[in-house]
Amino acid sequence: MELVIWASFIAFILGLLAIDLGVFHKNPQQISYKEAFYWTAVWVGLALLFGGAVYYIYDTNWLDINKRGLSGSAAMLNFYTGFLIEKSLSLDNIFVIALIFTYFKIAPRYQHEVLFWGIIGAMVFRGIMIVVGTAVLEAFHWTTYLFGALLIYSAIRMLSVDEEETDFSKNPLLRLVTKLYPIDWQYEGPKFFIQKEGVKTATVMFVTLVIVEFTDVFFAIDSIPAIFAVTTDPFLVFTSNVFAILGLRTLYFFLVNFMDRFSFIKYSLVFILGFVGIKLMLANHYQFPTLVSLGIIVSMLIAGMIASVIANRQTAGQVPTPLPEKVFSREEEEEEKERV
Repeated sequence: MELVIWASFIAFILGLLAIDLGVFHKNPQQISYKEAFYWTAVWVGLALLFGGAVYYIYDTNWLDINKRGLSGSAAMLNFYTGFLIEKSLSLDNIFVIALIFTYFKIAPRYQHEVLFWGIIGAMVFRGIMIVVGTAVLEAFHWTTYLFGALLIYSAIRMLSVDEEETDFSKNPLLRLVTKLYPIDWQYEGPKFFIQKEGVKTATVMFVTLVIVEFTDVFFAIDSIPAIFAVTTDPFLVFTSNVFAILGLRTLYFFLVNFMDRFSFIKYSLVFILGFVGIKLMLANHYQFPTLVSLGIIVSMLIAGMIASVIANRQTAGQVPTPLPEKVFSREEEEEEKERV
């Protein structure tokens, strides 16, 4: 009977996506800042409302889904904490997606299409990773140390890696695509495949979609173990992941023009990854209260935002240092006079 809840949730999400693409964004268009803000509020609002549904489902053990005996309030708090972790870690993903679109020169009016289908793929891949990860954690408890160490390593790596220097042309999936299909690098339209001289040809849009999917899977290697530090309940892990990535598209269009103003958010994410890594490694010995974890995560995000605002104000108040005048040698002075 538990499958009924899973099927109902997936049908609900697919219905929302169908309405999004088939009604509100039927024609390719650039998403404005104001529209992105409203849609971001809608997706966050839906997540908050679903938290109430989680409370009811687990409090009543509807269709025997509550295998771990969680109270309704505990399940709801786990969902909200997982959602916040996934949402915060997606900020770094947004920055990389912006680099991908810039690298492949995808017009703003076509970016929503790529992100939409990217979400469909993300739901599938993350669902598989959650099922496998949950099974591994329940069968081998020592893997909490492995997942925790992975998160701590990812936090350290985030400090040292400069995404701006990433060369997406070296992506292994891109090389595979070029072997399977010819690619029309000059095509500028919304289609992923076209017929060119009777041959099925991939477009830059499809290449970009592949790289976006690869990026999401790469980031999921960090984010899914992070939520395991909060709960290993598959339904809570999956639903919090889905709601976090549902709003990723609109959050991208809302934040893409402001990412350079929140430079200290990166350090908040590093701290969050490190914190949940330690939390996961200690899971077999000490359980951090979920409310405490939620408070720490929120505090670090707020601290990163405040630090970014202060840094921006200080930078804005600085007077640019004038460039020094060029000093010419005697020979250069004579050459300069002749040139003038």
